[in-house]
Amino acid sequence: MRPRLGRLRQRADFLRVAGTRVRQAMPGLVLQAAPMPDTAKAEAEIRLGFTASRKVGNAVARNRARRRLREAARLVLAEAGRPDTDYVLICREATLARDFEELKGDIALGLRKVGARLERAAGAPRATDGEPTS
Repeated sequence: MRPRLGRLRQRADFLRVAGTRVRQAMPGLVLQAAPMPDTAKAEAEIRLGFTASRKVGNAVARNRARRRLREAARLVLAEAGRPDTDYVLICREATLARDFEELKGDIALGLRKVGARLERAAGAPRATDGEPTS
């Protein structure tokens, strides 16, 4: 069964994902990830956000880059995405020039690397008020 995909639309969600510092730079994009907050888990299993700065190009180029990332992510996230996770995909200048199959490969590899970091972060014991962790 395919996971339900939702969209990140609020600036606060983008800032929360960026604040987790779980990111992976790939040739065609930068991928950021964060666990989904409990309040949003009923909406969708995976939420996505896309952004492109002016470095990518004019408005036409930025929109085209976002469309390419959106379609590549839709195809890859069904198999490689983690449930209850928010992702932000950031366009790079190479997003437009990169072959579509390579772009999908960048997303898949980035998802594996980011997923491993999220699992380590979720499973790691946290120190509380000076208590040592084992």
